[in-house]
Amino acid sequence: MLGQLLTFLGRDERDAVQKKTFTKWVNAHLARAACRVGDLYSDLRDGFVLTRLLEVLSGETLPRPTRGRMRIHSLENVDKALQFLKEQRVHLENVGSHDIVDGNHRLTLGLIWTIILRFQIQVIKIKTEDNRETRSAKDALLLWCQMKTAGYPEVNIQNFTTSWRDGLAFNALIHRHRPDLIDFHKLTKSNATYNLQQAFNTAEQHLGLSKLLDPEDVNMEDPDEKSIITYVVSFYHYFSKMKALAVEGKRIGKVLDQVMEIAAITARYEALAAELLAWIHHTITIITNQKFANSLTGVQQQLQAFTAFCTLEKPVKFQEKGNLEVLLFTIQSKLRATNRKLYVPSEGKSISDINKAWTCLEKAEHEREVALRNELIRQEKLELLAQRFDHKAVMRETWLNENQRLVSQDNFGYDLPAVEAAMKKHEAIEADISSYQERIQVVVELALEMESEGYYDTRRIGAQKDNILRQWALLTELVRARRARLEQNLALQKIFQEMVYMIDWMEEMQVLLVSKDLGKHLLEVEDLLQKHGLLEADISAQTERVQALNTAALKFSELEGYQPCDPQIICNRVNHVQTCLEELEELAAKRRKELEDSRQLWTFFQEMEEAEAWIREKEKILAAKSCGRDLSSVMTLTNKHKTMLGELGNRRALLHQTMKKGEKILAKKSFSSVGIQEKMREVCLRWKKLEEITGLHQQRLEDAMNFFQFSAETDDLVAWLQDMYRIVSSDDFGHDDYSSQALLRKHRAVVDEVEKHRGAVLSLRKQLALLAPDHRQGVDVQIRVVEVEQLYGEVAEVAVLRTQWLQDALAVYRMFSEVHACEVWVDEKEQWLEKMEVPEELDEVEVVQHRFESLDQEMNSVMGRILDVNQVVQQLVDGGHPSSDEVRSCQDHLNSRWNRVVELVENKKSQLSSVLKIQNFLLECSEMKAQVREKRKAIEATQSGGSDLGGVLALQRRLSTMEAALVVLEPRLVELQQEGEALAAAHPGRALEILLPFEEISEEWDNLKRALQGCEDTLTIAGRLQQFIQDLDNFLGWLVKTQAAVGSEEIPDSLAEAERLLNVHVALKEEINGYEEDYAKIQAASELLALEEMEVPYLSLQQWLQKLDAGWGKLLQSWEMRREVLVQSHVFHLFLRDVQQCQNSLYNQETTLAHAELPDTVEGVTKALKKHKDFTTTLELNLQKVQLVLQAGESLRRQRNLHSDRVAEAMEELRAKSQRNHQLAQEWTRRLQDHLELQRFLQDCREVRPGLPRPHPKIKKPLRPHPQKNP
Repeated sequence: MLGQLLTFLGRDERDAVQKKTFTKWVNAHLARAACRVGDLYSDLRDGFVLTRLLEVLSGETLPRPTRGRMRIHSLENVDKALQFLKEQRVHLENVGSHDIVDGNHRLTLGLIWTIILRFQIQVIKIKTEDNRETRSAKDALLLWCQMKTAGYPEVNIQNFTTSWRDGLAFNALIHRHRPDLIDFHKLTKSNATYNLQQAFNTAEQHLGLSKLLDPEDVNMEDPDEKSIITYVVSFYHYFSKMKALAVEGKRIGKVLDQVMEIAAITARYEALAAELLAWIHHTITIITNQKFANSLTGVQQQLQAFTAFCTLEKPVKFQEKGNLEVLLFTIQSKLRATNRKLYVPSEGKSISDINKAWTCLEKAEHEREVALRNELIRQEKLELLAQRFDHKAVMRETWLNENQRLVSQDNFGYDLPAVEAAMKKHEAIEADISSYQERIQVVVELALEMESEGYYDTRRIGAQKDNILRQWALLTELVRARRARLEQNLALQKIFQEMVYMIDWMEEMQVLLVSKDLGKHLLEVEDLLQKHGLLEADISAQTERVQALNTAALKFSELEGYQPCDPQIICNRVNHVQTCLEELEELAAKRRKELEDSRQLWTFFQEMEEAEAWIREKEKILAAKSCGRDLSSVMTLTNKHKTMLGELGNRRALLHQTMKKGEKILAKKSFSSVGIQEKMREVCLRWKKLEEITGLHQQRLEDAMNFFQFSAETDDLVAWLQDMYRIVSSDDFGHDDYSSQALLRKHRAVVDEVEKHRGAVLSLRKQLALLAPDHRQGVDVQIRVVEVEQLYGEVAEVAVLRTQWLQDALAVYRMFSEVHACEVWVDEKEQWLEKMEVPEELDEVEVVQHRFESLDQEMNSVMGRILDVNQVVQQLVDGGHPSSDEVRSCQDHLNSRWNRVVELVENKKSQLSSVLKIQNFLLECSEMKAQVREKRKAIEATQSGGSDLGGVLALQRRLSTMEAALVVLEPRLVELQQEGEALAAAHPGRALEILLPFEEISEEWDNLKRALQGCEDTLTIAGRLQQFIQDLDNFLGWLVKTQAAVGSEEIPDSLAEAERLLNVHVALKEEINGYEEDYAKIQAASELLALEEMEVPYLSLQQWLQKLDAGWGKLLQSWEMRREVLVQSHVFHLFLRDVQQCQNSLYNQETTLAHAELPDTVEGVTKALKKHKDFTTTLELNLQKVQLVLQAGESLRRQRNLHSDRVAEAMEELRAKSQRNHQLAQEWTRRLQDHLELQRFLQDCREVRPGLPRPHPKIKKPLRPHPQKNP
């Protein structure tokens, strides 16, 4: 008993350590997902954290977890995670989703340990020291620990429990990889806690490894193996990654050396290419410069210089371009040898760019040559044009001088005929000069053509052309000036002739303006004024003509330089014409003033006579008018009088203007004043009399208008009041609600109208006081006003009484109408309720229930109407209505019938509710029974569908879904049972009908449980068998595919292809190692199936297993054979790469030697020797590399490599080329030494005899490789 207790306590302690370790491990990985767990058992129950952990470890995306906190949601989420593990070939034994959701400690820890094995430990694969065996998973981890701690004192790792208690093993692992972090020799085996603490802290602080364990978890009698493995595997992954980074660094260093070497050659190429391109562009710039010497001799010299460039300078640069192509080929060869991307020259420096630039240079060279040839032809043509220009220029200058002397003479004459004859002669001279202009233009065009062609003596040609043009311009200017002088003389003579004509006309006009006839009446005066206006228009027109002549004449007196006449003569003639014109204008103005005064006098007399006639006419009209007999006649007379007043005002203004005219005439004193004053006095007296008569007539019309208007308004008011009295005294109060309401609306409109006329009645007295005394004091008028006031009072009083009578009648009619409507509705509903029977069917019950819902809405509406009736009745009774008793009895009858209807409705609702509850319960029982039966049938149908792995997995998912559905159905069954018992107690008569369906449901539920249990048992056995068959089928399929891949006979033809095939082959080996565990699992599963009693074709299974064993052995053997072939091919291509590098180097050496030149000075030879010495040193170094390559080739031949023949050929070629370069270098050294002695001898000769011509031994004989002949 004590032993069992100790075992139980030890298990709990290990579980606690595992829980702590696994919790820290989970949190270390969940930190990448910003997630964390506190309690491992509880935080994994909902499936969210578990799903996130698997996503972090696998790098894949799992199905999205279901949101919800119910158990069914947690089961579904955990089931998704477990399904993912199964897809990853993780074997989960006895672990289900309900175990994790229920928080089972052991199974939760087991699940985490399984995840650690799959994603952390299973990937470990380590080869033993002799490379004969490859271990994986836990054994590989143990082997790795042993290999890393080998040689450390007191460290002997044999397991993952007691071998780690003292902490030395952890410190040894850290010290092996990071000796700078731990001083291992100071550690002692006895101080285990310190050792463990130091190792854990160092790993956490310097390596970034989470502290999964505490010292007390390891320093115990029986440490937990799983916890230590979990911690140790983190060390393995960290240090493996660190080692991979170190190896990668060495590879990068080697590649960098090669890159730097190629970079130097590339830089040299870039510099040479840039230099050559710069020369090409510079040369193109110079060649494309189209500036030529502007003479025939200069152009010939430029053509000679261009020919020298094409034959001397250009060939040297062409050879440099070829050297660049060789250098680029060398760079690309080195890059191909190292399997690197080919070098692409920088933009604009590739061979194609250089070729393009060279093409542009040759194009520019051709264009330059063509341009020089054309320029030479052009210069020859210009020389011929210059000779022709000189001949024509001399002829044109002689003709111009002669014509200039001709047009310099002035002899025009002194009268108009003489000047006109001189003008005709000048026009003939102008025609002759104009015809000569084309000849001048020919000379100018010749000069311009030479100018445009750039003739070298353009200045002389231009000066001669300008001289001819200046003489031509001078000639044309002289001709133009002579013509201008002629035109001036001709114009002046014409002006003098016009002045004579104007003076004669003015003398004739003066005779007409001195007449004394002013007219004897208004019409005659108007005729004289019209004729005088025509004379003035003629004078005005001639005045403008005279002014124009004077202005034109005076311009000739103000001219500067040439003057066609004496200015004083011109001024005298102008003054005489102006004086005559002024006298004529004074006579015309005087004649017009006399005629205007005569017209004003006769106009005044005519206007005064017209005014006097109009006044007499209006006096007669006013004397004959009366004041009218009624309102319309008075208004007509008033309008006519207003029209006459307007005419009077207009006439008054006209008369005032006429009076002012008479006063002005009197003020001038041009005519006699007696008749004018008498006429004015007579007209003024008659006008005043007319105004007095008009005012009296207007006052009489206004008084008559007021009286007749007051009488008409009073008559209209009396007639309206009589009509209103007849309306308000009517006995019609209506016969129902609608008619009474219509009468009340009309009566209210009448009352409003009566109230509006109150002001009109009250204003009658004020209007009476405003009448004229004759009309106001009449007895009939005063009596009429009193009658109107009495009639209005009677109408207002009767209108108030009728309003009250109509309101009472309307209230009674409305109450009776509402009562009748309510009683009709009550009769209808009473009949329906008494005839209605509560149905037993659910559909009919729902229909009836819907009708009762509509009835409730109707009852609410009717109840409001009944309340309104009660309120109206109470108001009528309180107001003492004559029909109060009749109204009260009608109210009581309506209320009693309403109460009866309400009672019937409540009874029917109670019966309907009971029937509805029972029917709903029976319906739910029927649905539940059908649902349970359907699920049972589904389970029974799925038992026959699991014949393969897909069927088993589908069956498992269906059962999981079925279990979740049953968890939801079970609480509903309990609720149905409670509801049925309550209904049976409430309805004892129908208890059997209510409880019997639930008994049937219980029976179906038990059958469903039994079918589900049987299906789970069958599923467990079938799933195991189907999983084994599926695993076997998958493994055999992979085995056949891998054998085909391993058995490939493809031989690589390049180093890159060899490395690629070798990497693919290594990857196949890793894949084979990964399937080794699957092979072992299949063997174990077959043994387990053989022990179980299952319907399995055992013999067939054994045959498949034998084929599996044979295929596995054959696969391993084929892989080894294929690896040997690929390794030999890879080594051969590495050898070829080295051979190619050496050949490229030898080719560069050969090129250097072939292009070497002998200098022509002592200093140059000395520098060449020094440079050749450096080259020889480089040659010796390359020779060592060649020897290494040859040794590698011999090694391949001794190992009998597949490509031994090709290796021998490459060695022979490389050896021969190396020896040939060595011989050439020695020969060039000897030649340089001999040439140095020669140059020293020549230098001594020059010092002894300075006068000797300096020799120029330009030796430029490149060495060519001729191994068969010594030079």
